Amino acid sequence: MLIRVSALASLAERLRAVDGPPRQRWDAVDRCFRSWIDQPDLSVTLKNHLSDLPAEETAAVKGGSRETTTHFAWCLRDQPDEEFTFWLHEYKPQRDWRAGYADSVHNHRYHFCTTLVRGAYLHERYGAELDPDTGMITDVTLERSSDCEVGATAMLLADEFHRIPKARDDTMTFLVKSRQVTTWSLSFDPETRTAHRHVPIESRLADLANRM
Repeated sequence: MLIRVSALASLAERLRAVDGPPRQRWDAVDRCFRSWIDQPDLSVTLKNHLSDLPAEETAAVKGGSRETTTHFAWCLRDQPDEEFTFWLHEYKPQRDWRAGYADSVHNHRYHFCTTLVRGAYLHERYGAELDPDTGMITDVTLERSSDCEVGATAMLLADEFHRIPKARDDTMTFLVKSRQVTTWSLSFDPETRTAHRHVPIESRLADLANRM
């Protein structure tokens, strides 16, 4: 049982030792991540971790997780003194997706590494043109497209753009994320050509009273 509970702690300890300049460092983080997930059955490791969580940690997972329009983002580990957080993304059945999240062209406020532990999806990477005055996306160009299945891995930095236009109904991914490195993220709908800036709700609290 102790081995199961400490599975993600062992990954956290490995990542703690990774050092170097930001971009080169994430190459090293990616190598560390790939080495750790290269085990007989990652899904069993994650399942055992979830099954063995004590009540306090189960409450923390519930409290730190959230629902998006395309998937449930489960926060498996978020220790304040650690630089990385660990997540499981559980994709909804495609019929339940609402436009505007994973299926839009978007970037993130953090860097991350990910691997497919169940299911499959189509992963597209894009180049994005930004308005020099507003910083909003004005156009996107598809750079490459990959049909990803269990075991596929990827690394994305905060300034890189991608989308997942479709996923098999039982798809789950495991992710290691950095802390926030930018104050917002961007998205672009290629069909409507609508651009958005996404600001996390917690960053709005300081100015909430002034908006009343």
